[in-house]
Order: sequence, then structure tokens, then C-alpha cells
Amino acid sequence: MATQSPPVMPQFTDSSDGAVDSRPPPKDLSHHLSRATKSRAASSMKAFYKYFAIPGIGQLAGGLPNNYYFPFDTLEAKVAEPERWKPTPNEPIDPPPAHELLSALSVSEKDGKAKPTSSPLNQPQSQIAVPHTSHQPNPIRKIDLSSALQYGTAQGYPPLYYFIRQFTQDHLHPNCPYKAGPEVILTCGNTDGFSKVLTAFTNEWSEEKDWVRDREGLLCEEFAYMNAVQAAKPRGMNVAPVKMDDEGMLATGKGGLKDVLENWDFKTGRRPHLMYTVTMGQNPTSGVLSLARRREIYALCSKYDVIIVEDDPYWYLQFPSSTALNADRVGPLSRSSTSPKAAMSPPADASVTLLTTGEPRPASWKSSGFPFLDSLVPSFISIDTDGRVIRLDTFSKTVAPGCRLGWISAQPDIVERILRITETSTQQPSGFVQSIIAETLLGPDHSGIETTKKSSSALPDGAGWKMPGWVRWLEGLRGNYERRMQTMCSILDDNKYLLKTGRRNSIATDEVDADEWSVVTKTPVYDFIFPVGGMFIWLNINFPAHPLYKTYAAQPGGLARLSRAMWIFWTQKPYLVLVSPGTIFSPTAEIAASDGWKYFRLCFAAINEGELAPTSHRLAEGVQGFFKVKKVEDIEKLLEEDGVALEERIEDGGLGRLVGFC
Repeated sequence: MATQSPPVMPQFTDSSDGAVDSRPPPKDLSHHLSRATKSRAASSMKAFYKYFAIPGIGQLAGGLPNNYYFPFDTLEAKVAEPERWKPTPNEPIDPPPAHELLSALSVSEKDGKAKPTSSPLNQPQSQIAVPHTSHQPNPIRKIDLSSALQYGTAQGYPPLYYFIRQFTQDHLHPNCPYKAGPEVILTCGNTDGFSKVLTAFTNEWSEEKDWVRDREGLLCEEFAYMNAVQAAKPRGMNVAPVKMDDEGMLATGKGGLKDVLENWDFKTGRRPHLMYTVTMGQNPTSGVLSLARRREIYALCSKYDVIIVEDDPYWYLQFPSSTALNADRVGPLSRSSTSPKAAMSPPADASVTLLTTGEPRPASWKSSGFPFLDSLVPSFISIDTDGRVIRLDTFSKTVAPGCRLGWISAQPDIVERILRITETSTQQPSGFVQSIIAETLLGPDHSGIETTKKSSSALPDGAGWKMPGWVRWLEGLRGNYERRMQTMCSILDDNKYLLKTGRRNSIATDEVDADEWSVVTKTPVYDFIFPVGGMFIWLNINFPAHPLYKTYAAQPGGLARLSRAMWIFWTQKPYLVLVSPGTIFSPTAEIAASDGWKYFRLCFAAINEGELAPTSHRLAEGVQGFFKVKKVEDIEKLLEEDGVALEERIEDGGLGRLVGFC
């Protein structure tokens, strides 16, 4: 079996500017480690690796294949310039003018169909190439296939690891309150990262073999990303949902975090010591947890010794315009008890930075060095005095999901244990992916390249985005997704009422009078908030307004069946729209039965620009059409057809997809 180079975890006692780091160290949380993780030792080959760098030594110790036998001489790509997309403003004070909503969705009307005026591809770009061999002696600068495709360190490919580490410590979490700040380790995406966290901090439990008192639990939101929940259930864990509002997890109140922890029923197992949460662009509800709410939740986790696993693939997708627009939107179906209007007053001091949620950024905090990053609601890491936050980051939403590349940020002792798990599992992310991402971000080191091949492309050679380019790319992505979100939300907002016309017969005496005294009633058929983050709209259907609501409410499971019929109705002509039912985001069967059927998740991210507006219109029209169905037999016929002739409809094409199962 081939060996793997175990990395040495960097240890720092001073900050990057040379000043003494006076922050207190994080707490020792090793009592939470699983039995297997506590017993893991470093690789037995570790002692050999310090000798590998001796000049002229004949390396006969490691089981590595010869790098000149790799069938790849170079790895080349055309890469976007970081300025490709237009950013949106950082301030959440004023809503954007209506004419700006479509400004970046460059579409034109022709033959009644919206079509892109130009391809998103082939805009300003450059050519990059990862060479086969570089003689650069500094491993932090060395990017080549000879090293990237070889067995590497579990910590990550050195150039990329150090870039991510600098980004994490200096720019993403510059205000981490514990000594030296978070350490990082690269993963094969957040699913892999969470799997390793579960391995590190939970013991498997079996009803047949183990005492109930030893059963561990996982806290999560009332509606959650179910891949994570489904990773915990086979380990025998209790899943403990916590109530939410439009912002996210509730700290207090009935069903809130304090209530769940304070009143835990120990007859079901141990009080949970692990929390899984998506706090920015929550999946599926789209909420962004405010800094104030984070402080409340963190205080409870510190009191009850709970580790916070913060899964944040959408952290950079925070939409200030939604905060402004939602200030006057507490709709009839909203789960918020008060309007956030109080948070929308401009700061008296013009130098104060407002966060996406309208809160002032603490004046004592160090700047990230980038106004865009300073304007974003920060991670739990920024208030993590104990070192109990494990954050999962990914390139899936910033580059591409197929990269299967991400990283974990946490206190060094936790990362060291996860590194040991990595050494005997995935070992490292793909060398192809790490090298091409490193080349994109850092650029080439031409002085160390053994041979160069003249590119036939007329494109300029990429110099690397560097840190400013990386942040600018994120800012541009936020701009594009924010405009998509506003486009879809505006269409849905304009079509959320069912209009009915009636007459005042007691007053009308002739046809003219009847027209004059006709009245229009408006009934909301759905409601939603403009997403403050993420890629989703959480649509709350007003089923009580449906003419058959009482009929199906009288039947066991009837309302879930009515909701299912609506989902099927959407997939049929002329609507042809596919969305995600809220039941699949319900962590328990009880939540699915009581509330999950009321909701549908819409993804505005993946659909092509030219189809975004037409599909949004069809979705709204589908709701209107379903609320005009008055016969039980029509609903039953839809349910009978569930799955019937599906292949035929797929072959027909034309189904607009407002769904991505992630």
C-alpha cells in the first residue's frame, strides 16, 4: 500500500504583522472525541519524511510511482478574468430601482421568448497551464503535475493550502477571538467534511447492543439540508430539530434552542453535544442568521457544551437589497413576529459599515481588507471564544460542484484529529483539481519550470487571480445571483394574489350599475420573503384558501396529498415546472406531516438566464390554476397519475427546473 506524507501542523504564536498574539487559547474539547478518534496515531512513516529533503539522497523509502510515467505532460485551461461579472452594492439601505433588476440578465425579447443576447462564455479570459515539472524549491510556490499527481499531504496541496489558510485567517475570519486563529485542512467538499466531523465526534449507537443513555444526538434546524441529517441517522443518532423563523434557528421561545437543551428528555439518550447548521442562505429557507442571534445561540452552546458545525456553502451570497425590501414585508404567512424595519435606519456615523442584515459591524473589529467581505454577516468563528466552532467551506458554489474540493476551519487540535482521519480515508482531494485551482488563484512560477511549450492560444497567459482577484470573483458572483433572485422574486410578488370579481346586487339596478359596483377580492395564494442569502426561495402556499382545503383537512394525511397534487400539477402542461417539496427538508416524519407539506423550495441559481423569467411566470400561473380546481375527482386523478407517463413527458422536454438537490 502506498504511503502518504503526513503534514506537520504549523504552530504560530504571533500574528502576521509581527505583534504578539495575546488572545487566549481555545478550550480543550477532546472529551467530545469519539473512541476511535481519540485512539488514532500519526502515520508510522512520519519519521522518514524529514530525510526526504536531504540533497542527493536516494529515496527508496516511499512507495511512490515515477512521476515521468504519468500520462499527462501539462494541464491547460481557459479561465475567466475575476472581473467577469458586475457586483451589486454592499449597503442594505435602499431597494434597487426596478429598472436595475434585469441589468445583468442581458436578455432581449424576440418572438415572445426571452433569449440571451450573448453567451456567458468567451468573455474576458486568460490561458493557464500547469507544467509537468517545476524546480521551484519552495513547496508553497511549486505548482506542477509531478507534485500534484503524486501521493500528497492529507492537509492539502501546499500552495493551495497556504492560500486558503491565509484567506481564512486574515480575510474571512480576521476577528477570531482565540490564539493563532483557526487552522484549516482541505476536504473533498462539505459532504466529506461533515462525514469526517461525525466520525471525529460521535460514536455509533445500536438499539440492539447499546444502552439508551449512551445514544448521542444532533441538533439541526426545523427544516434542514437532509444529506447531512441522513448521514447522522445511520450512526444511530437522535435528530433534534430546533424551531426557526425567517432569519433561521431560534435561540429562545417554545421549541427554540434553549427550550430544547433545557428540557431535554434523557430517557431518549444523551443531551446533544453536536449542532449542524447552515446559517447563511439557510438551505432550504434562505435566511441569514444575524450577528445578534448568533451571540444568543453561541452563549447557549457554550453553556451546554455543544460543538457548532457551521456548513456555509453560500456565505458570500448575502443580498443587501432583500434586507431593504423585506423591511416592509411581513406577509400573512410570514413566520417572523416583527418587522426588521428597525434595523434599516442609516447609521449616524458614515464610517460605520452595515452588515447585510442592517446591523452595524462592531467598530472594534479588524477589517478584512476588503469592503465586500466587511459587509457580510460573519461566521460563528468571529465570536468563538471557546474554539467550539467547526466551519465547512467549499468550492462547489464558488467554482464548480464537480471539483469536490473544500476545507474545514477549526481550532488546531480539532483539525489535527480530522487530519488523522483523512490520512486513512480520502488521503487528499484530487491532485488535478487542486493544481488547476492553485494555478488559477496563484498563477505560474515561470522561473521554476523545466520546459515550456508555447501555447497556440492567442489568449494572454494567466498571472493568477491572487487574493484581490479571488474576492472580486466572489463579489461578481454575488451580483449575478442577487439580480437573478430579484428578477424571480419580483415576478412571484406580482402574481401572488388570486383575483375574484363580484357584484353588489342589492345596489345594482341595471347592467351599467352592476359594472360600476362590481368588486374585486384579493386572496394571497402564497407568500415568501426575498431571500437574504443563498440560492433558494422558500414558498409558503396558502392552502387554507384552496376551495378543497376543508375536504382534505378532514382526511388523515389529506393535506399532504393536496400538496402532492399541486406538485404534480406544476409538472404538467402548460406549466412544466419542477420544484422541491418541503417534506424532503423535514428532519422528522412529524415535521413533514405537520408543516413540511406547506412549503416548496425554488432554486433560482441553475436555470439558464433566458428561461428564468418565463419559468417564474409559469410557476406563478400554476399556483393560480391549481387554486381554481374545485372537484375532488380532479385532485384524485392527479394523484393517480403520479409517475405515470413520466418518461413520455421527459422525452417531450420543456420542463423548467427550479430545483437542485443540494
